[in-house]
Amino acid sequence: MTKIEQTVNLMKEENTFKRYQEGDHTYKDFSKQIFNEDKSHKCPTYIHKTPPCQGSCPSGEDIRGWLQIVRGIEKAPEGLSMSEYAFRRSTTANPFPSQMGRVCPAPCQSGCNRNEVDDYVGINAVEQFIGDKAFKENYSFEKAPKLNKERVAIIGGGPAGLSAAFQLRKMGYASTIFEEREDLGGMMRYGIPNYRTPRDILDAEIKRILDLGDIEVVLNKRVGKDIPMDEVENSHDAVLWTIGCWNGKALPIEGSDAENCLSGVAFLEAFCQGRLKVGSKKVVCVGGGDTSIDVVSVARRLGHISNLNPQETPEAVVHGYVAQDVSESAVKEGAEVTLTSLFQKEEMTAAEQEVNDAIHEGVTIINGVIPVRVEKDENNRAVALIISECTFEDNKPVPVEGTEKRIEADLIVSAIGQSPDIEGLEALGNDHGFFDVDDFYRHKTKEGHFVAGDIVRPHLLTTAIGQGSIASQSIKSFFENKDFKRRPKVDVHHFNLLDKLRETELEPETYTAPIENPDLQRGTDNSKAVIHNYEDRSAQEVIPSTELFLGHFKHEDRVKRGEAVPTGDEVIDHYEDRIIGLSEEDAIKEASRCMSCGMCFECDNCVIYCPQDAVFRVKKDVATMGRYVDTDYDKCIGCHICADVCPTGYIKMGLGE
Repeated sequence: MTKIEQTVNLMKEENTFKRYQEGDHTYKDFSKQIFNEDKSHKCPTYIHKTPPCQGSCPSGEDIRGWLQIVRGIEKAPEGLSMSEYAFRRSTTANPFPSQMGRVCPAPCQSGCNRNEVDDYVGINAVEQFIGDKAFKENYSFEKAPKLNKERVAIIGGGPAGLSAAFQLRKMGYASTIFEEREDLGGMMRYGIPNYRTPRDILDAEIKRILDLGDIEVVLNKRVGKDIPMDEVENSHDAVLWTIGCWNGKALPIEGSDAENCLSGVAFLEAFCQGRLKVGSKKVVCVGGGDTSIDVVSVARRLGHISNLNPQETPEAVVHGYVAQDVSESAVKEGAEVTLTSLFQKEEMTAAEQEVNDAIHEGVTIINGVIPVRVEKDENNRAVALIISECTFEDNKPVPVEGTEKRIEADLIVSAIGQSPDIEGLEALGNDHGFFDVDDFYRHKTKEGHFVAGDIVRPHLLTTAIGQGSIASQSIKSFFENKDFKRRPKVDVHHFNLLDKLRETELEPETYTAPIENPDLQRGTDNSKAVIHNYEDRSAQEVIPSTELFLGHFKHEDRVKRGEAVPTGDEVIDHYEDRIIGLSEEDAIKEASRCMSCGMCFECDNCVIYCPQDAVFRVKKDVATMGRYVDTDYDKCIGCHICADVCPTGYIKMGLGE
C-alpha cells in the first residue's frame, strides 16, 4: 500500500482533518476578515491631519495645498489661473518661493512619506516653478487691508525682517525696516552667490513685498550707532530685531591670526558686493556646511591672476572694504581649492547635491580631518594649513597622533559658524551676544521688543522666514492686548475647510434656534449650519506613513530638475543660474506624485470598495477640497473597508463606542 493510500484510509477512519479547530471564532484569511462588520458601531469620519512635509518645514508652508493646486486636484477660484492660485497659497507662509525653491536644503523632502514607496516628492522643484512663473507673469500679492494705528520698527532687512514686514502688512500694520547695508536681502543677497539666488528674481520678490505699501525702508543706517535706539522706540509701537549673525568664527588654532585667514561670511559678502573679482591660487576652506560649499565654489569661479597687485589680494579687499580693479584683459587661471571637513561625506551638513556639484566643479574635499595649526611666514601670512585625522571623544573631535598632513595655502577661509555683531546693542544680548526670547519670540528682558532669525540662533533661511511670521503674530497679540495663548503643537499654515467653503461660496448657513421649544430641538444632523462628519486634527497631529494605504501608490521616478553645473575646466567666471527649472508639464507630473497625506485626493477607492454603497460622491455643486465624499449612516454597517483602502489616511473609523 502506498503512503498516499495509507493517508486516505487514515482520514476515513479517524476523520482528523478540520479547517477550523474547536474554539476558533475569527477568520484567519485577511481577505475574508475585512468583510466582517465592526461590532463597535463605528462609522467613517473624515480626519484632517498635517503631512510630515509641512510638519518639518521651518517656514510652515502649506506644501500639500499648493502641490494639490499644481496637480489640479484643488481648483482655483474663478478668475485665477492654476499657477497664480498656487503662488497665492505658497506665499501665505513664505514670500520667497523662487529663492527657497533653489537654496533651501528641504527638510520637507526628508520627511516626505513618499520615501516609504520610492523617492520623495521634489517639493523644491515645484516651489521653484511656482516662484519663477510668478516672476515671469509679474504676479502680485492681494491688496493689503486698511491700516491700524500701530507701527513696527524692524531692525534688519534679511529674510526674517522681510517676512515679518510682509505678514504684518497683511494684518494691517505698517512698518519701517532699518538696514545697515546698502540693500535689502540679508544673507540671501550678501551670503549666497548670485548663481544660486539670481539677483533679478530676488529683487522682484522683495519689491513685491514693498509694493503692499506702508513699508518704509531706511538703508545704510545702523540702529544703536547711526540712529539711537530710544529714537526708534519713541517713533514706533513695537520693535522687532532681525539683525542676523554677521561675524564669522575664526579657526580656534595656533596661527589663525594670519592676515590671509578670513571668515567665510566676510569672504562671501565681499564677493556678493562685487568687490572681490579674483581670488588666490591655493585656497583652503575649513567647514562642511552650506557656507563652506559656497566659499569653495566661489573660489573656483574667481580663479587667480599671477602677479596680482598686493593691494588687491582677497584679504586686502575683504579687510579694506575696497574693490578690486581687475582688467578685463587679464588672464585668469584655475585655483587649487580644497575643503576640509570633520565629518565623512555622508555626514556633512551641507546638502548632498551641493557637495557633489562642488566636486564636479573641481573642488578637492578631504573628510574626517581637523585643522591643527596654521603655518605662517615671517610676514604673518599663512603658507599652509596643518590638518590631522580625527576621532570623536565625548562628541568632541580629537586629532589622531602621527597623521598630520600639510596643505599649502595662499588663502585660508574659516566657515565653521557665525556669531552676532551687537556693537552698540550690548544691553540686549546675553553672554554670547545672542538675544534671549520666549516661546512667542518676545525679548525676555525688553518689553515691546521681539526677535527673529539668526540673532536667536543661526539656522536656515527658511527658519528665519518662519520665525518672522510667528513674531509678527505675537506683535499683533501685543497690540490687541490679547493673552499670548500656547501655540499649536503643529505650528504651520494649515488647510482650512471653512475658508475653502467660503472661497467656493459653500459656507454653512447662519444657525438660528427653533422658535418653539428650542431646548428640545438641538440635533444638527440635517442642519446646513454646521460642517458634518469632519474633524480637524492638523494643529495636533502629523500623519505618519503607517496610517496610509501605501499599496495604492505605484512606483514613479521623481521628475528631476536639470542642472547647468560647469566642469573644472569651465568654472572660471561661470555665474549663470545652476538650476534649470521644471516645465509646467513636468511640474504637474511631479506634483502628482504627492500622496496627499491626511487629506482626500479624490481617488474614489472608498466609493468603489464600499459593499453597502454607503459612501458616495458629494454632488458637484456642493463639492470642494476635503468635501468630495460623504457617508450615508443609514446604510453603513461599520465594515471599515473604506478606511482600509483610503490611501491618504483621511478616513478613520469613529462616531461609535
